[in-house]
Amino acid sequence: MRILGLDPGSRITGIGIIDGESLVAARQLSLGSGDMPERLAGIFSGVTDAIAEFQPDVVAIETVFMSRNPQSAIKLGQARGAAICAAVHAGLAVHEYAPRLIKQAIVGRGGADKEQVQHMVRVLLKSTDRFGADAADALAVALCHLHSARTARRLPQGVVLR
Repeated sequence: MRILGLDPGSRITGIGIIDGESLVAARQLSLGSGDMPERLAGIFSGVTDAIAEFQPDVVAIETVFMSRNPQSAIKLGQARGAAICAAVHAGLAVHEYAPRLIKQAIVGRGGADKEQVQHMVRVLLKSTDRFGADAADALAVALCHLHSARTARRLPQGVVLR
């Protein structure tokens, strides 16, 4: 299963693609500090381009975390919306995961820091590459979905994971 993982952000959006437990690609869309509509268009086109190039089977994306700053949460929600629209426009299913759940799945504890996530992503993908924090987070989302999907396949029919 080829998975496109997304770590959306209004200034930098991480994109990570895995095929099973093999690394396909990792990149960061640097969106700058221009007007928000242009940054959202950049997210939409960047995700659309990644889908066209790598042909994923499914998309996994990080959910919005509660921010102390309401404006930051709104911007993050808009960035997620642009990324989700690109995936749905391409006919792909989108699965959402909370940041704490992703860290729990990858590192073993929900309060892990960025360096721990980056390290475990490299270990799990058997890679020596150094990923930017946002690209590593996107790969972590993809790996979280891979593990969740494998677990779901082993459960009796009708049991739903939440």
